[in-house]
Amino acid sequence: MAASITERRGLRLPRLGSGTAIFWLAAAWLVLLVVVAVLAGLLPFAPYDKPVGVPGRPPSLTSAEFLGTDRIGRSILSRVVYGARISLLVGAIATVTGAVVGGLAGLLAAYYRGWVEWVVGVLSDTFLAFPPLLLLLALAAMVRPSAWTLAPAIGLVLIPAFARLAKANALAQMNEEYVLAARAMGARAGRVLFREILPNCIMAVVSYAVVMLAMVIVIEGSLSFLGVGVPPPTPSWGALIADGKDELYVHPHLVLVPCAVMVLTIYCLNVVGDRLRRRFDPREASL
Repeated sequence: MAASITERRGLRLPRLGSGTAIFWLAAAWLVLLVVVAVLAGLLPFAPYDKPVGVPGRPPSLTSAEFLGTDRIGRSILSRVVYGARISLLVGAIATVTGAVVGGLAGLLAAYYRGWVEWVVGVLSDTFLAFPPLLLLLALAAMVRPSAWTLAPAIGLVLIPAFARLAKANALAQMNEEYVLAARAMGARAGRVLFREILPNCIMAVVSYAVVMLAMVIVIEGSLSFLGVGVPPPTPSWGALIADGKDELYVHPHLVLVPCAVMVLTIYCLNVVGDRLRRRFDPREASL
């Protein structure tokens, strides 16, 4: 009866299992995570670096610290929230660095071709020849790890991928009528690149950047887990997992809680990035 009434009224309610519902749930989680991370200092969270309860207390809905406490009594909820700050900050800076530098290099290579394309190609192949994790470990050994040194280092690793993506999309636009018309009218290279080609390539780069942000969070978590990420007492998701791994069988929530938040965030970023890619890729079905 309810279904027939809905159909007669012309309403289209999204099903929970549909792609659209999953997309909006993923977007809602990401917005919530960003808002909570940014406003953590204004919200009633316990200090992330001070004991607030019994050490190793498991999660409980009847407690203020419903995600439990770590082995010295610090709030897991606060440490996960403040850890999101580091993961999102490093991810955002690294992704923007890779997208801006790599995207610009790809545009120049596609427009000028010749020796510019050769130089960009050689540099990209050189960076891709090094295993990313080993390159980041080497960079971490040369400088003191922090969010402001780790993020540009990871961004350096992302540049070749963005350069190739921007170049491929720019080459696809080079023979379009609006580009040929602009060049025939004597438009300068800067105008053709940034007023004609870039607006038609930028959404492909943005959708790819969302997916790469998920990868950067994994990289930052891996480095923190290995002890070469952001140093303590500043929390990060990888460091939280590393701190709790020795007590996995005694206090599994020390590992499971940050792992669950990290996995959910990465999944949501992949869902949003994949939907944006299909939305702005002419070869895919639109939303």
